[in-house]
Amino acid sequence: MMRKTSVILLSAATGAALTLFVTQPRAVFMGSSARAATADTYRQLNLFGDVFERVRSDYVEKPDDTKLIESAISGMLTGLDPHSSYMDAKSFRDMQVQTRGEFGGLGIEVTMEDGLIKVVSPIDDTPASRAGVMANDIITNLDDEAVQGLTLNQAVEKMRGPVNTKIKLKIIRKGQDNPIDVTLVRDNIRVRSVRARVEQDDIGYIRITTFNEQTTEGLKREIGNLTNQIGGDKLKGFIIDLRNNPGGLLEEAVTVSDSFLEKGEIVSTRGRNAEETQRRTAHAGDLTKGKPVIVLVNGGSASASEIVAGALQDHKRATIVGTRSFGKGSVQTIIPLGSGNGALRLTTARYYTPSGKSIQAKGIVPDIEVLQDVPDELKSRTDTKGEASLRGHLKNDGDEKTGSQSYVPPDAKDDKALKLAGDLLHGIKNSASAAPAPGSDNKATTDKPKAAN
Repeated sequence: MMRKTSVILLSAATGAALTLFVTQPRAVFMGSSARAATADTYRQLNLFGDVFERVRSDYVEKPDDTKLIESAISGMLTGLDPHSSYMDAKSFRDMQVQTRGEFGGLGIEVTMEDGLIKVVSPIDDTPASRAGVMANDIITNLDDEAVQGLTLNQAVEKMRGPVNTKIKLKIIRKGQDNPIDVTLVRDNIRVRSVRARVEQDDIGYIRITTFNEQTTEGLKREIGNLTNQIGGDKLKGFIIDLRNNPGGLLEEAVTVSDSFLEKGEIVSTRGRNAEETQRRTAHAGDLTKGKPVIVLVNGGSASASEIVAGALQDHKRATIVGTRSFGKGSVQTIIPLGSGNGALRLTTARYYTPSGKSIQAKGIVPDIEVLQDVPDELKSRTDTKGEASLRGHLKNDGDEKTGSQSYVPPDAKDDKALKLAGDLLHGIKNSASAAPAPGSDNKATTDKPKAAN
């Protein structure tokens, strides 16, 4: 039987996914020991059936059979490792929207402030920007329903919807005496996973916030824009900021890495059986034409981010600056369970960097460690514990490492990692003279939560 699945890696810290669609044939060969194991399994399933019936008949209140089954499935999967889980139909749909990075909505990034929805920024050329919605606007009502009491996710879900449908917003804007009523027509929105700017007049800074289906396309566009804007001769190099990027699509991690490489392995995945090993390799065509690259990582950089950082580090194509990454080195397979039944997220493999290293529960060690100056009131909340601290995580050989700083200063002028990256590209410092991260094997030469709707 052929079963369509999708392979993902994700950070347990955020639940973001790294996805690849594949088709996997499964052959079953059963010997005597397997038959004995199967008989024992059926005895255990009979035990489960007995418990299920006892709960249905004797529990103090009549339970929901569907919830009982879903809870049992969830318990089975979460007992395996921190990244295996059951997704009900809604969670599965939400994951698909997240990985597509495209949905029907209004085109605004929002956050929650004092129980109300605050606009972080409108996305260019979307219904929100065309209607004049502005950063710092406060949304108090959605279709005459107060947002007070809703969670951020609930408010975002109400603002999303089918393309060409209408929604009315009531907005409070600083400087305006009366609320503003705006009716918007939902359109197809693409999440901006890639943002870019010119840094110090001659450096291309590119921030990748997640790896969805739009990421490689966005990266290529921004590399081209920055090269034209700065000028190829003047351009000193690129800073790729992967800090606090929790992951995303596996294929996008591979193609993003490929954008900076001419050849060689990018990543390999290895399952229980040797024949399940897969290797991804680069194709000729470095989009930066050999310009120096600095990659910024920290304790919040996980899965897809670690694949990119590991590939560029092992090929000595980039200098990795920051703090040790999260250390999420396993692969999950998304297995749809049919219409309305959700899907399984099952750990099926580990992944390895081009040099054959597993970063599981260890993370990517930066070539140059840079610790930020953290305000006193934030010091207890700026470290990420990492994969090794998660109960039931897959073990790795040797010493596991956990915990790394994940604070990024909101003002670029206070960002020590960004400043060092600029100095390296300007030749003010080099990786040999800068302090290396403890235990680094390679010496390469060269905020509040928010959501889009």
